[in-house]
Amino acid sequence: MADAEATKRLSSKKQTLDDAYAAPANFLEIDICNPQTHGIGRTRYSDYEVRMKTNLPVFKLKESCIRRRYSDFEWLRNELERDSKIVVPPLPGKAWKRQLPFRHDEGIFEDEFIEERKKGLEVFINKIAGHPLAQNERCLHMFLQDAVIDKNYVPGKHTD
Repeated sequence: MADAEATKRLSSKKQTLDDAYAAPANFLEIDICNPQTHGIGRTRYSDYEVRMKTNLPVFKLKESCIRRRYSDFEWLRNELERDSKIVVPPLPGKAWKRQLPFRHDEGIFEDEFIEERKKGLEVFINKIAGHPLAQNERCLHMFLQDAVIDKNYVPGKHTD
């Protein structure tokens, strides 16, 4: 009879409407949107709006909206690889061929390319930000919430 007791189903409580539509216990939403291209010639670059909403207590701001370039995502990836204990996912590719001179299109400034890169960056940042160890890294907090990334910061855990 002990076996039957061990495998007995747990009695579940009926979910109420209040439970079903209550705010989620913990959430972290990050969207990459509104890509913009700036400058001309060799100074031309694209950046993206990074919008974050959360109720996780580890973040000092519950909502933030900042602009980041691809190189900022590279910086974050390099910092996490160097100082954290997590496996850092890859970024979408650099697209070297699209940066060659004498192309007959806009190269890395083509709308389709920017849109594909935006999707890849969103997957990347959500994988990282969803990792419990990464959520404590100071570089992630700077990336998501500070208008300017202090590249001379002292790496380590976020302690606000």
